[in-house]
Amino acid sequence: MSALNTGKSVKAVIYYGKCKLYSEGREQPESPNAIGGMDIKTYEYFDSSVFKGKVPSFVTTSQTVLINHPKYGYVYNYVKLKVRTDNSVEITARYLKPRKFSSKFKVVMDETFKGKMNDGVNDGAVSFFIE
Repeated sequence: MSALNTGKSVKAVIYYGKCKLYSEGREQPESPNAIGGMDIKTYEYFDSSVFKGKVPSFVTTSQTVLINHPKYGYVYNYVKLKVRTDNSVEITARYLKPRKFSSKFKVVMDETFKGKMNDGVNDGAVSFFIE
């Protein structure tokens, strides 16, 4: 947080295979052996007092990029990170397909990954680097 709050560049690297995968609300037997990364440029921090102490403090960031997927064709790849003060990380990954003549999108893939922030000792799924 101190790096973000002082304007430093922070990158996240996600090892999806180290996370628990949830699809359609159910935990899946395994996660894909995939790695992703993103720059954290825009973020929001919410102190637990915002929610009257009912949830831990967290920082959240997201990014959307256009990709050409072998199965879905051109889709927007939306990824959101939510990092809590207990070092848990929740990653939302969605593929959004534009609809013809509409401003709405069809969700063609929706997965949630849950893991831990890597603290250098625990082999957590998500590592953060300050440039």
